[in-house]
Amino acid sequence: MGGVPRRLPAAYTAPAVRAVRVALVGAAGFYLFLYGFGSSTAATYALFSVVALAGLSRIPGTGPQRAATVVRLVPVCWLLVVVGTFLSVRTWSAVAGMLVIGFALAFAAVGGPGPAGAGPGLQLLYILPSFPPYDPGSLGLRLIGTTAGLALLVLAERYLFPEPAPPSYRELAATAGATAAHCARELAAPPYALSPASAERARRDGTALRSLRVPEADRPAGPGRRDRALTHTGLAARTLLSRLSALQGPPDGAAEVLRAVARLAESTARELRPRPDGTTAPGTGTAPGAGPGDAYEELVAARARLVAAPAAAPAVLRRDAAVLEVADAALTTATAASLAVRGRAAADRVQPGRFWYARTPAPLLWWHRIRGHAGRRSVFFQNAVRIGLALAAARLVAGLDTLPHGFWAMLATLSMTRTTFGETRSTIRIALAGTFAGALFTAVLLTLVGPHTAVYAVVLPVWMLFAFTVGPVKGVGWAQGLFTVLVAMVFAQLAPATWRLAGVRMADVLIGSLIGGVFGLLAWPRGAHDELGRAAAGLLRRAAETVVATGACVAAGAVGQDAVAGRGYRSLRHALVLAESAYAQFQSEPARLGTAAPGPPGPDWQAALMAGHHVLWGADRLTAPPDGPAPPDGLAPRDGPAPSDGLAPPDGPAPSDGMAPSDGPAPTDGPAPSDGPVSSAALGPEPAERLTGLGDRVAGRMLLVSAHLDPGGDNPPVPALRDPAYRGSAAEPPGAPRRYYAAVSWLDSLTTDLERVTAPEGGAR
Repeated sequence: MGGVPRRLPAAYTAPAVRAVRVALVGAAGFYLFLYGFGSSTAATYALFSVVALAGLSRIPGTGPQRAATVVRLVPVCWLLVVVGTFLSVRTWSAVAGMLVIGFALAFAAVGGPGPAGAGPGLQLLYILPSFPPYDPGSLGLRLIGTTAGLALLVLAERYLFPEPAPPSYRELAATAGATAAHCARELAAPPYALSPASAERARRDGTALRSLRVPEADRPAGPGRRDRALTHTGLAARTLLSRLSALQGPPDGAAEVLRAVARLAESTARELRPRPDGTTAPGTGTAPGAGPGDAYEELVAARARLVAAPAAAPAVLRRDAAVLEVADAALTTATAASLAVRGRAAADRVQPGRFWYARTPAPLLWWHRIRGHAGRRSVFFQNAVRIGLALAAARLVAGLDTLPHGFWAMLATLSMTRTTFGETRSTIRIALAGTFAGALFTAVLLTLVGPHTAVYAVVLPVWMLFAFTVGPVKGVGWAQGLFTVLVAMVFAQLAPATWRLAGVRMADVLIGSLIGGVFGLLAWPRGAHDELGRAAAGLLRRAAETVVATGACVAAGAVGQDAVAGRGYRSLRHALVLAESAYAQFQSEPARLGTAAPGPPGPDWQAALMAGHHVLWGADRLTAPPDGPAPPDGLAPRDGPAPSDGLAPPDGPAPSDGMAPSDGPAPTDGPAPSDGPVSSAALGPEPAERLTGLGDRVAGRMLLVSAHLDPGGDNPPVPALRDPAYRGSAAEPPGAPRRYYAAVSWLDSLTTDLERVTAPEGGAR
């Protein structure tokens, strides 16, 4: 951040840069229209459009990313000013508009961190014109001021104090792919093991894909096809690195598969990493939209040869099963990456079962996301209802009591209402103390300076710089106090003001705070963390049931649809839908102004999702009929059509457009292992007893971890260590077939997933 003094404490650096932009742009637009053109209306809207989207909002990203977001929001800002202007004709219409618009702007946070961060600023741009005087004749000046302020803000974000761009999520996924290729090559050659440096590199690059480590603007949390595919890519890449790290022993006949995995992972990384000119390098496709390239088809063929290999020693079968897990993860990573990079161009070659979103139109994807959150268990829905009702109540009180500067009361309601009543009450207490101190300072300032507007004009930019630098660091009390003085300086230049203006400001903030406190008490969601804990715990409980049932099916030789129907697939898939939806809103929540520093590391939520996906992948593979396809739901062959089995989206129930109902199969967004043709014969007594016992232990471990994620009052803490009584693949019962070792490898990998859920790797995302 060039131009920021290095003596400035680190905590103030980012707020200082933002404050410089707000002060320069806000003051420039305000003075241009007020003193240059003599228009107080245009000056007010030029200033507050900047304060709204650069001061009150927390739009994530670098300067160019924020500038692009503001450009996309310009038509929305125009619409808000127009609607607010015309609905202010009557109090009842203004209140109704505030309820609907307030809810809609808050609920728009389902679209990802960008809309969530811009929401408070857009609320302010609607609040400002919704108060008297009702003057539709001034609409042109209001729009001119708003447009000028936003244009200046875009230029400032784009060119003032450029920031170094962090690696994008695509680049992080590409790095993970390159690391996977390196690890696969090491494992395919003597000494057939990862070096300590490679193991650490795999761990580091897998952890880098966790959303906690990714800037908000780069998190693929949106409802669109590319964002969903990029999320899928990250999850599959983490799975691939995890499976590679767990491989042990010489590969024997599986070396060919590992070399093919290395080539495909390298090709996937090349496709994900954009060229300097912004284009995409050829990767898994031979041309844009061409689908799988030679590396993909080579891995499919090598995998099929390994599956068809004759029976061998137990150690070889065990190793082959683990290598097949690696191959499936690599195939899905490549498929998801192709969708993320090429979008619709690659969708025609993708089979839609697991990648249900590949051919779904963008409006329908948005509809799935919105409908999936339109319920009382959605944090976004709860927040939107609370904010909409609170703002409508504040507008009603301001209209009935004809509060002077009533929008201050609404701004207080907007900025002080928090996600819990306890936090709201604490915030209000601190904010009122800060506002009182600011009001006293304002009264003294207005008394001493009086009508000399030149003094306010000189001091205003300096005060803006100070307020927007110190306020975000010191907390809501300082922010409210400094903002009280700032708005007094603004309105003292628009109209003659006395010390009584400070009292009006104090009364408005008090009324707005009380309204926010009431609605914080009546409807206060606890944030996404608690909802995610419940959803992830429910997912693991359903997964435990499926693990036990799948083990029994494998032991008894049950395959096909009859075996699937009896294992509670629908409940597990529905639990996965809820957990993914909760995780999406959890990672989309922006950091709030003045929040405390992060606490101790929490659960790895993405690892919990990976465990749920892996339960489904393995259960599908192990109970596949002997004549089932292999591998399913990947990229279609070049001359073969993709099946049309649309599945329910992870954001909620599917519509009646050919997709499955909400209680039917849901997508399994990850690599779906498939060993191809498997024997339907039952296992022998000793292998069957061993397998069901291992399955029971893994299921029990899942129940313990679910209790850790959603603890009751008397649940003991769950250790992150491996189950000491779990032997897994160390057991070699005589006469065990390839299918037994495939099931044991699946259980081993699930145990690794569970360890990662509770392992403190540096954050709860």
